Amino acid sequence: MSKMPKDLRSYLDELKQACPGEVLTIGREVDLRYEATAIVEKLEAQDRFPVLLFTSVKGHKMPVLTNLAASYARLALAIGTDVPHMVPHYARRAEQAVPVQWVEKPQAPVKEVVLEGHDVDLSRLPIPIHNELDAGQYISGGVAITRDPDTGEINAGIYRHQVQGAAQLGWFINPGNHANYVRVRYEEMQQPMEVAIAIGHHPAMLLAAVAKLRGIGGELEVMGGLMGEPLGVVRGETVDLPVPARAEIVIEGRILPGERRDEGPFGEWPRFYTGTGERPFIRVSAITMRRDPIFQDLSAAHAEHSLVGCLPRMGSLYKRIKEVVPSLVNVSLPLSGGGRVFCYISIKKNVDGEPKQAAFAALTTDNSIREVVVVDDDIDVFNEREVLWARATCFQADKDLAIIPYALGSHLNPTAYNYARDGKGALETKLIFDATRPAAPASFPARARAHPEAMGRIRLEEYIGD
Repeated sequence: MSKMPKDLRSYLDELKQACPGEVLTIGREVDLRYEATAIVEKLEAQDRFPVLLFTSVKGHKMPVLTNLAASYARLALAIGTDVPHMVPHYARRAEQAVPVQWVEKPQAPVKEVVLEGHDVDLSRLPIPIHNELDAGQYISGGVAITRDPDTGEINAGIYRHQVQGAAQLGWFINPGNHANYVRVRYEEMQQPMEVAIAIGHHPAMLLAAVAKLRGIGGELEVMGGLMGEPLGVVRGETVDLPVPARAEIVIEGRILPGERRDEGPFGEWPRFYTGTGERPFIRVSAITMRRDPIFQDLSAAHAEHSLVGCLPRMGSLYKRIKEVVPSLVNVSLPLSGGGRVFCYISIKKNVDGEPKQAAFAALTTDNSIREVVVVDDDIDVFNEREVLWARATCFQADKDLAIIPYALGSHLNPTAYNYARDGKGALETKLIFDATRPAAPASFPARARAHPEAMGRIRLEEYIGD
């Protein structure tokens, strides 16, 4: 029997087998106007980050899945590894891109239901209002697929899309993202840009969509590399774009040159709202879906929003830093910094100066990073307590701190400033903390640990009951 291709459902089955209890099915009716996010927030307050499947959604028959990417362990499982090894593993898998595989329409579950013309109505979909001051319903976990008009390359990325009518979606994107360059090019050419938004698939789709690739395009092939098999694609109904054949839902449409409408505010990854502004929008021309679709949401301005972009960024950071400092051990973007602002790097230090080289490589790879802490290889960068212990014992500010003002940062961070320091901008002050011990031949006290023989011999269950 041939193996079924990977998709959202195959991953959920794998997750339930590998980690029973990770998926919480909620049968009580939930109102997508704030209630789903409130449940996520209450669980986060208890340090709990389960996948939530809402099977009874007010006003809809379609179930809603959220919080899937709110755990490093679940992301590691999606690419076939564990948390300690996931960063180098991701970096390797992302380099092993696999070409997409075209399938016929009858073999594409996302084509089981096709809505066009007057049947197009976004209110059919259970799209949430996430946070208190959001401007309305937002698709936060959709992957937008576009085509570069100059090269023909297919680009994919995660942006925010506000429901602005039965057949209209707002389009907000970081000005530096590749899809924005694509959109600007279409506008220069005075041509409409075709868009397809894929909702619900194997987590590799989200991880590939936020990968930091060198040029425009390649994300669908990276998704194949992460899954270890080709991504099956089928042509759109009203757009000439490849769409994932095993997605739950695909929304098709066009952005017309010059058209703008007010969009926002919306709670972003720093857990603050961004303001309103006149932005492009999508005229929706078709909705295709499975016969029994699951609407996959991304829990905006909460842990999932931060973590979904972390692993791809860490993979890129690992690759770039290792080119500069070959003794790199691991990289972490902790949730305490929104998965963007703080970067922890461990190296097997050979010579003094390596920590700053590693930090410089990180800062030039991802502009959102503002503070880099470099530690020795005996520190687990995914254990923030250990990183802070290294800062407490191996760092002195007068010699181990580097301050870099007026560096390009994240425009979404509310403290980012302009060059004159009299208003909002995209500049930030970067910090490098060298929390490593001096390189040989300098001496430094040994770290106190239990005896290795005793550590290997002791089995806690023999001493401590359940």
